[in-house]
Amino acid sequence: MDFQNVTKTYPDGTVAVDDFSLHVPSHTCTVLLGSSGCGKSTLIRMVNRMVDPSSGSILIDDADVATTEPVALRRRIGYVMQDSGLLPHRRVIDNIATVPRLNGESKADAHRRAHELMDIVGLDSALARRYPKQLSGGQQQRVGVARGLAADPNILLMDEPFGAVDPLVRVELQRELQRIQTDLRKTIIFVTHDIDEALTLGDQIVVLKKGGEVAQIGTPENIVEAPANDFVAQFLGLDSARRSLSAAPREGGGWLVSDGRGRPLGVVNAAPDQRSETD
Repeated sequence: MDFQNVTKTYPDGTVAVDDFSLHVPSHTCTVLLGSSGCGKSTLIRMVNRMVDPSSGSILIDDADVATTEPVALRRRIGYVMQDSGLLPHRRVIDNIATVPRLNGESKADAHRRAHELMDIVGLDSALARRYPKQLSGGQQQRVGVARGLAADPNILLMDEPFGAVDPLVRVELQRELQRIQTDLRKTIIFVTHDIDEALTLGDQIVVLKKGGEVAQIGTPENIVEAPANDFVAQFLGLDSARRSLSAAPREGGGWLVSDGRGRPLGVVNAAPDQRSETD
């Protein structure tokens, strides 16, 4: 997928995105990372034509999305949003089966696929007959991911999908998405303002400034090791003690890892130089 010189200016004159270009490699997760107002949600919504660009093109397999009818386009691109967007009057099984049914699949086939996806995203099959209000926030987000995958799309758009759940559930959902991506290898564009989430999930990270201006594109390792400018370093907290780590031996073995302010972050069972040559 390619964004080619994409600009979006709203009727009131607000420039949400200005001359944005990006290649999104297939079968990887590209994270759009930035603060509110940087245009990241506008960019993702232009892919499935929820928003149309003022100029420029978005190409999928070399075809401009502007040439595809919006509803047809959305039915072949998965979309997961922050509040899950589930239909409250429909049971879990029917929420997941929505797009396959709209695409003409029989109810039996769509429900069979929905049950498969519930297993893939880690949902107990007993939840299939429940309504969204009977689920926890984390369960609702898993249903949202399952629904996004239901039509077996090549592309999955995820707009701050885990932003409304508590930190522990968020980490669990991130791990689940990593597992799913290892198995299914979708082309994912993931929007977040959370730096740790971006570093965890992104094969490619695009750090954005206001107006969709690209501050840096790279792997998590590239961006942390070699920030392109002061903006990136400050945004990631690399210019402070926030991401400076130290390790101290702990009683009973292993190492206690702390940040530059002395706050404990976790435990490493063994330092690299303590591993045997046969490991």
